[in-house]
Amino acid sequence: MGIFSRMTDIINSNLTSLLDKAEDPKKMIRMMIQEMEETLVEVRSSSARVIADRKTTGRRLERMRSEAAEWESKAMLAINKGREDLARAALSEKQKIEKEIAAIDKELSALDEHLEHLNEEVGQLQIKLNDAKAKQKAMLLRQSSVESRMRVKRQNHKEALDDAFEKFERFERRVDSLEGQLESMDIGMQPKADLKSQIDALAEDDDINDELARLKEKMTKTN
Repeated sequence: MGIFSRMTDIINSNLTSLLDKAEDPKKMIRMMIQEMEETLVEVRSSSARVIADRKTTGRRLERMRSEAAEWESKAMLAINKGREDLARAALSEKQKIEKEIAAIDKELSALDEHLEHLNEEVGQLQIKLNDAKAKQKAMLLRQSSVESRMRVKRQNHKEALDDAFEKFERFERRVDSLEGQLESMDIGMQPKADLKSQIDALAEDDDINDELARLKEKMTKTN
């Protein structure tokens, strides 16, 4: 089912309201334009048929008027010849044709009125179509602008992240450098400390051995 079901629906439609309610305005405006263009083609085709009918009817009217004039000429000829009976018959035929002419005149008036109505509808539909296309163009421009701004924001965000990571890496390298300096201060110190501890331990062992020997000697004397 189309967005619009009749010509009047298109002409009386509020495009802005329809787009505001649409889940996908971009798709909706595309469908609107397509249906308007299709309707415009149909209305113009109808107008073309009416114009053709108007021309055909106009030619028929001219023939009828010509026939009516001929019957009037024949009636006048009959009167001149003293044949009133034939004159009456000719005038009767003329009246029949004049009735047809009156009917054709009404038909032409109706066709002219129909054409005028179609012309107004085509004009109004064209205005709606132009409005829809303008909205579509504005929508596409807004979309392009938003996408461009999003690309800039993404780029700025990426650059900010890259800058943050770079700062973090610089900080890590600085910490590594400080730790390296600290550890470098202990290079060559640990072995000396171990050697001193071992020598001190030997001295402590000698003291303990001397004390142990003294105690043993004391105990022997006591016994």
